[in-house]
Amino acid sequence: MAVTIYGLGCKSTKKAKQWMINNQIPFVERDIKKDPLTVPELQDILRLTMEGTDDIIAKRSSHYQKVEVDFDDLSLVELLEMIQEQPKFLKSPIIVDRNKLQVGYNADEIRQFLPRKTRKFQLLNWTQDLKPIEW
Repeated sequence: MAVTIYGLGCKSTKKAKQWMINNQIPFVERDIKKDPLTVPELQDILRLTMEGTDDIIAKRSSHYQKVEVDFDDLSLVELLEMIQEQPKFLKSPIIVDRNKLQVGYNADEIRQFLPRKTRKFQLLNWTQDLKPIEW
């Protein structure tokens, strides 16, 4: 299954796309401003999170700060419907495949999308490049 990058066209989304291209990982890009996530798609993403909606909502964004809604008072469905209507509430990018999730661009964490053999090969080459410590 290909990797999907859900993004808002921000710098982090562009970095993630370039990383995928540089590492020859097939991906599908989706601009969530033009094509917002549906409630079932958001539920699928939440299934992969550790902290639920806290992992995907951009609470420090100006868009979030301007809204006069207490998100804690909303049901999950109400919150997901609100996110569907206002995709700027989401962090960007959200990168997923069948069972992996990364929210935001992180150069170390994005490596999880490399095939296992590639990660193992890179790790072996990296450890061979280490020089022994001389005391």
